[in-house]
Amino acid sequence: MSTGNSADRALGRAAMNKAFWRILPLILIAYLCAYMDRVNVSFAAAQMNQDLQFSATIYGLGGGLFFLGYALFEIPSNLMLVRFGARQWIARIMITWGLLSAAMMFVQTPLQFYVLRFLLGVAEAGFYPGVIFYFASWFPPCHRSRAVSRFFIASPLASVVMGAVSGWLLGLDGTGGLEGWQWLFLVQGLPTVLFGLIVWRCLPDSPASSHWLSQPEKDWIQRELAREQALIGEPARHNVLAAFRNPRVLLLGAIGFTAMCVVTTIVLNAPLVLAETGRLDVSSIGYIVGLGGLLGVAAILICGNLADRAGYRWSTAAWCCAGLGVAVLTMGLSTSTVPLAIGYLMFATFCFAVPSVTSSGWPEALHVRELAVGAAAINTISQIGAFSAPFAWGLARDATGSFQPGLIALSLVAAILTGLILLMGRQMRRREPRTALAVA
Repeated sequence: MSTGNSADRALGRAAMNKAFWRILPLILIAYLCAYMDRVNVSFAAAQMNQDLQFSATIYGLGGGLFFLGYALFEIPSNLMLVRFGARQWIARIMITWGLLSAAMMFVQTPLQFYVLRFLLGVAEAGFYPGVIFYFASWFPPCHRSRAVSRFFIASPLASVVMGAVSGWLLGLDGTGGLEGWQWLFLVQGLPTVLFGLIVWRCLPDSPASSHWLSQPEKDWIQRELAREQALIGEPARHNVLAAFRNPRVLLLGAIGFTAMCVVTTIVLNAPLVLAETGRLDVSSIGYIVGLGGLLGVAAILICGNLADRAGYRWSTAAWCCAGLGVAVLTMGLSTSTVPLAIGYLMFATFCFAVPSVTSSGWPEALHVRELAVGAAAINTISQIGAFSAPFAWGLARDATGSFQPGLIALSLVAAILTGLILLMGRQMRRREPRTALAVA
C-alpha cells in the first residue's frame, strides 16, 4: 500500500535514491573493512597456531575476546556517536581498529593475542549498532531493510575478498622476514585507516546537514520518520537500565545472542573445519569461502527486498534460520569433502541474511529516543554469545579431538533461534501494520 499523491511518492523515491547512492557505498566499504579485520584471524589461524603453538582453546578464547571487548563498550560508544555525530565517531572507530588489526602481526604469546583481540573489539565497539541508529535517521521502514541489506553484503563480500587474497598473502611466508600470517594482518589492516579518513571527510551526519538533498526531500524524510515514531509511541524511560528491562530489547538481544553463537563460531573456524574434516588445501578453501560469499550476497539482497516490499521481515528471517540449522547439522554429520562443502555453502548462503533482516527491525520495535541505547544493549547481549561460543567450541575440540560435537550443538542453537524469531514476529504482528508507511 502507498500513501500520498504521485508527486509525494516521486519526491520520496528521489530522496531515497540519493541517500542510497551517497551513503551506502561508504558504509558498505567501512563494514567490509570491519568484517575483514574481525575474522581474518580465521585464515591466519592454521599457520599462526602452528608457528606459535596455540591450542584450539587458546585460539577460541582469543577469537572470542574480540566480542567481549565489543560487548563491554557498545553502549558507551553509541552514546559517544550521538554526542559527536556519525561522521566523526565512525571515522574514529575505523582508524583505531585498523591500527590494532595491523598490530596483530606482532603477536608472539597467548597473552599478547588475548590483549590485542580484546582491544580490537573495544576499538570497533558501537560500529554496527551505530550504523543501525544512523540509518534510522535516514531511511523510513519501507526502505530500511533494503538499506541494511545493501551494507550488510559487506560480510559475505569480505569472505570473497579474503578467499581471493588470503592464500596469496599466506604464501608470502618468509618474504621480508615476516611470516605469511603477519603479512595477512598488515595488508588487511592498514587500508582501514585510510578509509576512515575518507569517511570523516565525506559522510553526512544527518539529512539536515547533507548538501545534496533538496529542502522538500529533507522534509519528506522527516515526515515519514515522524509517522513511524507516532506508531511506536513515546517510551516511559530511555536510559541504560530501562533498556535492559525492556522486554523487546531482551528478546531481540536473545535473538542476537543465539545468532552470534552460530554465525561467529563457524565463521572463525570454517577454514580449520574444511582443512581438517574435508582435507582441503588453502587454495581450495579460499575458492569455497569465496563462492559462499557470493551466495550470501544474493541471499541478503533477496531477503532485504522481501522484508521491505512484501513485509515478510520475521518470517523471512525464520526460514533463513531454519536453513542455517540444516546447514550446520549437515556439516556436523559430514565425514567427507563433498557433503561438508555443501553444508558450508548452505551455511554461507543463510548466515548473514538472518542478522541483516532481524537488525533492520530494531527501529520498528524501539522509539528513536531509546534506539541508541537499545540498539547498543541488543548488540551487547549479542556479542556475549559471540565471545562465549567460540571459547566453548575450542574447549570441546580439545576435549574430543573432533569438530562434530560443536557443530551438532550449534545446529540445536539454530533451532532455538528460529523459535525466538517466530516469537518476535508474532509480537510485531499485534501492532499496526507497517505497510501503511510504504512509498513503493
